Amino acid sequence: MWLPGLPWALALLVTAVSSGPSADPASIFADLSPAELRAVRTFLLERPELGLSPSQGGPLAKNSLFLVELLPPPKRRALRFLERGGARPPREARAVVFFGAQAEPNVTELAVGPLPRPGSYRLLPFKGRRAVPFSARPMTRLEYELLHGALVAALAPLEPLLLEATGFGFQNCSERCLTFSDIAPRGLGPGERRSWLVIQRFVEGFFLHPVGLEVLLDHRDPEPRRWAVQRLWYNGRYFGSVRELAESHARGSLTLVPLPEPPARQLFSSYEPRGRFSSGTPTDVHGAKVCEPQGRRYRLRGNRLEYGGWSLAFRLRSSAGLQLFDVRFGGERVAYELGVQEAIAFYGGHSPAAMQTKYMDAGWAMGASSYELARGVDCPETAAFLDAHHLLDADGPVRFRNALCVFELPTGVPLRRHFDSDFQGGFNFYAGLEGRALVLRTTSTVYNYDYIWDFLLYPNGVLEAKVHATGYIHATFYTPEGLRYGSRVHSHLLGNIHTHLVHYKVDLDVAGRDHLGIACTHRYHLAVTRRHENEPSSSSIYSQNDPWDPPVTFESFIRDNETIEDQDLVAWVTVGFLHVPHAEDIPNTATPGNAVGFFLRPFNFFDEDPSVASRAAVIVRPLDPPACTRLHIQRWTPGSPGPCVSPEPFTYNGTYRQL
Repeated sequence: MWLPGLPWALALLVTAVSSGPSADPASIFADLSPAELRAVRTFLLERPELGLSPSQGGPLAKNSLFLVELLPPPKRRALRFLERGGARPPREARAVVFFGAQAEPNVTELAVGPLPRPGSYRLLPFKGRRAVPFSARPMTRLEYELLHGALVAALAPLEPLLLEATGFGFQNCSERCLTFSDIAPRGLGPGERRSWLVIQRFVEGFFLHPVGLEVLLDHRDPEPRRWAVQRLWYNGRYFGSVRELAESHARGSLTLVPLPEPPARQLFSSYEPRGRFSSGTPTDVHGAKVCEPQGRRYRLRGNRLEYGGWSLAFRLRSSAGLQLFDVRFGGERVAYELGVQEAIAFYGGHSPAAMQTKYMDAGWAMGASSYELARGVDCPETAAFLDAHHLLDADGPVRFRNALCVFELPTGVPLRRHFDSDFQGGFNFYAGLEGRALVLRTTSTVYNYDYIWDFLLYPNGVLEAKVHATGYIHATFYTPEGLRYGSRVHSHLLGNIHTHLVHYKVDLDVAGRDHLGIACTHRYHLAVTRRHENEPSSSSIYSQNDPWDPPVTFESFIRDNETIEDQDLVAWVTVGFLHVPHAEDIPNTATPGNAVGFFLRPFNFFDEDPSVASRAAVIVRPLDPPACTRLHIQRWTPGSPGPCVSPEPFTYNGTYRQL
């Protein structure tokens, strides 16, 4: 896109500003610090045999470093360190290199270490030792810049059409510019790199402002001068060339759809308030807030999080998002790893861009799309906010302020309660335990869509993984034929029907590594496989642009006919929902009703509900039954929680910049 100018788990990242990991055992899973990211980049750029150039600028046909992130240690080595006092595993980085300046361009992954002072690298082969085709690489800022330039040049003959129909253009525009959203996969078969581009007016919420023109541009060749428009679609009609469409407009044979002038205020795609609620209850004052009147009840140290019986390590992978390691309750490990693998959205539509859209968000580095969380909106004011650092398509680490947050949340419902009636108008006792959960949260804004990733830790040993979908719908230009594939959500806008699917990896270690399982990618709600080091993830950053022959194929994980009895197992969980867009998705899809997830619940793992260890319970017993006029109230917390107001005003930064 071009813009002008299974039972227990959770993951989260914080990158310390130190040059290396701390002494805490959890730090073996900590994401790379800015100093470590720089060290890896410097080391690789100084290797003459790699011939690396800076990521920004220059030609596409170059060797460049695309991604650097933590390469987690092998499980056996990590467990020897965590459980048996073995040596700390060497700290390594995963580096993704685009080799475009050679006869057979490809993408290669390297393991670089040891950190913090790398001295060597080795190849990281995929299962089956396949090379990644250069055409499968993710898009870069450089390619988008070149794509925009090629599109502007190619559509110059259509400028009169665009100005007449939209009042906006590409040529020498200032405030009334057109932009585009690109569609993936980029073609219909392996090796192709042809993108349908949806042309839009660049106004606030431009995703909801398609102008009716879609352009297929072939950009496979590393030389942009050989890129070419192959086909166009305007208002339901296909055209074989820019010239054909321009001539149709010049002859007057084109059915032009003039779009109304966008208003200066209260644009339908904006967040500006408009209208009034019928009840007249106030919305211009602050509502209910989360508070911690007597301080935090959780402990956050580096990338280790502790809460009640819970203890875990967390990180935020640039490639795919939140990941947990060494998840324990009551000191006993229940999961070695849990993390997001992929988020997919399959669309239907009448226009070529809509019918082609099958987004696989790991291919857009959804973990590195973790922009700033707003205090008091995205997370409570009392939350602990954490920065993230990514080195993705950049020439140095980029700091993402307040990319993650941790907070304790009143659930609004008791964890458990009972009123024991005496059936004579009184009671024998009442007992209840307030509902609380610790939330770890981040977001992924993958262009139009925003995913809110939550992991909730409950005092009774239950873990919930949840994702909310919000942001702008992926919409196309309205035509009557399009109503077979969605809803008309505004005058010239079609909300296209689509299915969201999210995939998680859950490496359970309940009562040891050997456990009996019952025999996703996105074909299965649940699949259980034997754990292998060469099957670390069910997807990859390359699947989006080469879904026909991807280097990681989940089907191969489950089609190898391996026994899973008494083996170290991994559960792969798929959750999702069908989204039929409607007018109420304007301006954005709302979170209620658009969330999915799963629970990891203990089953005969404990002798009783472990939340009995909480001191937040209340017991009330009458001293004079059945009159019940005098009560004995038992509490193990202070009688009053105290003041519950934060005096700090709302602040926000929103920047993410290279360090």
